[in-house]
Formats: sequence, C-alpha cells, structure tokens
Amino acid sequence: MADDIVVSGGAKLAVLAVARPADIPATVGWVGIGNYDHQDNVRISAVLRSWEERFGAVLTVMTECTLLLSVAYPPTTFREAEQVATEHFDFCPDQHDPQDGVTVHTPRSYGREIRKARWWRFWWD
Repeated sequence: MADDIVVSGGAKLAVLAVARPADIPATVGWVGIGNYDHQDNVRISAVLRSWEERFGAVLTVMTECTLLLSVAYPPTTFREAEQVATEHFDFCPDQHDPQDGVTVHTPRSYGREIRKARWWRFWWD
C-alpha cells in the first residue's frame, strides 16, 4: 500500500506456466495463511483474478505469508475504496490490524489508505 515496499529475506524469482499471475497460489499450492484452519487456494486465485480484471492488480511478490500486488487502476473514489477495503478484510482478516500498536482499521480508514494506492500488501500471521 505504500511506495516504499521492501522485499527481503532471500527473495527468489520464479517462472511458472500459468495463464495469469492470479493463478500462481493455486498452481504452486501456496500455504501462506498459517493462522487459519482452512486455506482455499482456488478461492484466493479467484479473488486475485477479480482484482486483476477490475483494478489491474497483479501478483508481483509471494512469500511464506505475504502477497504483494501492483495495482494499475486503484479505486479513485472514497465510496469505491471503502467497498474494496471490505473485500480486502474478507480476503485477509489480518488486514484490519497492522499490529503497530496504534491502528485498527475500519473499512473507511483503510479505504482512505488504499484509495489511489499502487500497491496492495496482504499478510497473514
């Protein structure tokens, strides 16, 4: 969500035979949602496909517990950003709490952050 996104920890490059970047989690059997009993990679890829189509949001980085998307057409209105924020919370429940000891996001406050944002970052404990 910020312009200062840093990827560290031995990042690796992978080339995969997939139709779209959104298909990568399902194709590789990603196990990044560690603190939830059930992970459905087909559902994850379906949501990513929807964001690819609507916002040009392309999966660019995938680590053990993080997905980073480059967003070509982010929401531009406050209303749309708030609706997308709700989708982000449904997709990644940890998204509402950045664990900085200060912030707990609502759809409105998080919507303000992702409005016009060129990066979306999702992480799971």
